[in-house]
Amino acid sequence: QVQLVESGGGSVQPGGSLRLSCAASKITFDYWGIGWFRQAPGKEREGVSCITTSDGATYYADSVKGRFTISENNAKNTVYLQMNSLKPEDTAIYYCATIPWGAGWCLLYDSDSWGQGTQVTVSS
Repeated sequence: QVQLVESGGGSVQPGGSLRLSCAASKITFDYWGIGWFRQAPGKEREGVSCITTSDGATYYADSVKGRFTISENNAKNTVYLQMNSLKPEDTAIYYCATIPWGAGWCLLYDSDSWGQGTQVTVSS
């Protein structure tokens, strides 16, 4: 089973940037890809972005398109989420998760095991 550890969260002002990291024990073709998800206080967890392990195809929620960029460094077994032009509504705990083959639309995936996540707070 792949272990994932999220890091890179923090507090920034609106318009600021952060880069989140998802360090995996390994990146293999055993799963379809890796996704970033977030959960704001009092809200359901939602998909933010995902990337396939096979060809690096990327997908984004409409709310973050044009502002967030997902990428991977296979040599470091790490997936990144570059977040620019942050807004207060981006405030949430961000989680990463492996997405298995056949899971359907990656942004709707709901893992049965989530890590601790990393807190992102956007506030003036």
